Amino acid sequence: MNIILISNPRNRSFKIVLKPFAVYLLMGIILMSGGLFYYSGYNLAQSRSVSILKNAQINTTSIWEDEINQQGNALDNLKTKTEKSLDAMAGRLSILQSYIMRIDALGSRLASMANLDDMEFGVENPPGLGGPIQDSGKSQLQISEILIAFDQMEYLLKDRTEKLTAMESMLINRNLQEQTSPGGKPTLGGYLSSLFGYRTDPMSGKKEFHEGLDFAGKQGTPVVAVAAGIVTWSGIRYGYGNLIEVNHGNGYITRYAHNNKNLVSVGEKVERAEVIATMGNTGRSTGTHVHFEVIYNGRHVDPKKYLSAK
Repeated sequence: MNIILISNPRNRSFKIVLKPFAVYLLMGIILMSGGLFYYSGYNLAQSRSVSILKNAQINTTSIWEDEINQQGNALDNLKTKTEKSLDAMAGRLSILQSYIMRIDALGSRLASMANLDDMEFGVENPPGLGGPIQDSGKSQLQISEILIAFDQMEYLLKDRTEKLTAMESMLINRNLQEQTSPGGKPTLGGYLSSLFGYRTDPMSGKKEFHEGLDFAGKQGTPVVAVAAGIVTWSGIRYGYGNLIEVNHGNGYITRYAHNNKNLVSVGEKVERAEVIATMGNTGRSTGTHVHFEVIYNGRHVDPKKYLSAK
């Protein structure tokens, strides 16, 4: 094999003669060098690709791990807040339960004082509600349980409100009845001198019906209302002298006659045992006394049965 090399500056040429063995050797060296370069380049490219993939994997894994950690922290915070909210709700539920029990105790005491046997507040069987039981596992009330408990508490509060309102109404009515029903003596002194019914009239000597009771005493002895009411008459009336008439409602009217002086006016409200006049001898009378009448639903009744009633 001939190889001719030409040099341009001097137009010289060189001729190299290679034997077949040398040519094969040279070609082998060239092929080996090319293969070596190719192999080295392939390994380099592969190693770089692996490095890039590893870096990408590491970066991606780091990003996902951070995101997962953030989500986990957010869930932990939410769980903590939820548990605190449940604890707070359970605490408020426990307070409401204590209020219910106090209302029950108050209602039962009032019912007992007022002898309202039909008003049951169930103090002996308080509602089975309360906060969570704290144990080693720190068990918590569930939201559904708390909602159910609040519904029960709302029902109990409504029930107790209705019962207390009914009790208040009954007590008010009872108190009004007690205050407005005649009871007790109409004077703060003196003695019973004439009864209700037929008697010999001290003025005419004839048998006539006496529509009240007479209480004799000293002039100026206080005359008192036997029940609360409104004054419907205060002045002179024929036969009664100075008369006070009090309307107590519920069909009751009382009269206080022959007074020396009336101390209340028409339209004035009076209370039980309030002094309304002083004992005198005015009108158709033979001496100092108070003539006391009780009228129920327009009919005179015997006042004696009311003397001991208060």
